[in-house]
Amino acid sequence: MHSSDLPQNLEQTAADLQLTEEQYQRKMQRRKEVQEKRLAEKTQEKGLVIVHTGNGKGKTTAALGMVLRSLGHGYKVAIVQFIKGAWEPAEKAAFAPWGDQLEFHAMGEGFTWETQNRDRDIQMAQAAWQKAQELIGHPDYQLVLLDEINIALKLGYVSSTQVLQGLQHKSQDKHVILTGRGAPKELIDVADLVTEMTLVKHPFREQGVKAQPGIEF
Repeated sequence: MHSSDLPQNLEQTAADLQLTEEQYQRKMQRRKEVQEKRLAEKTQEKGLVIVHTGNGKGKTTAALGMVLRSLGHGYKVAIVQFIKGAWEPAEKAAFAPWGDQLEFHAMGEGFTWETQNRDRDIQMAQAAWQKAQELIGHPDYQLVLLDEINIALKLGYVSSTQVLQGLQHKSQDKHVILTGRGAPKELIDVADLVTEMTLVKHPFREQGVKAQPGIEF
């Protein structure tokens, strides 16, 4: 195999292995200088609109990592769950020790194939959105997580117009995370940070492994 056949990162690793210690140190020093220059140029601070979407697992989990990080900084955080509320998820119990620093609203009544009541689902999603608007506008919360709201958008339980207008009223320093597969293009267009989780393999489909505590819920 020729070096040109190697993926770029592997080719770079192979090249680095051929450097002397002194050459490698000089290269890393130059890289450090470039990185420090880039960081020095980034001075703006702002509250972000963050979207986690895609068919892969991990959208809520990644968002909860940001929640935990914000709590660790001493910020107040609010979570509104749009779909999975009927599960009374373990996340709610895990965050309970944070007390008043975290406000948690599990306002869904479960997955749509379980509820089987579109009018009721719409009613609950609209109630969740009203609570979300209240929290987005509240000055005390640095981070607001709207879990599975993209599903509610996809199903038409909440409109994109409602959400986009609501996001316009957030303060300049507040972060809002919106999770769930099928995020609409108009939301992706206004977001500052968008991550798409790609499904490669899943044991439920590939091996018939059921949802397990600590992994799926």
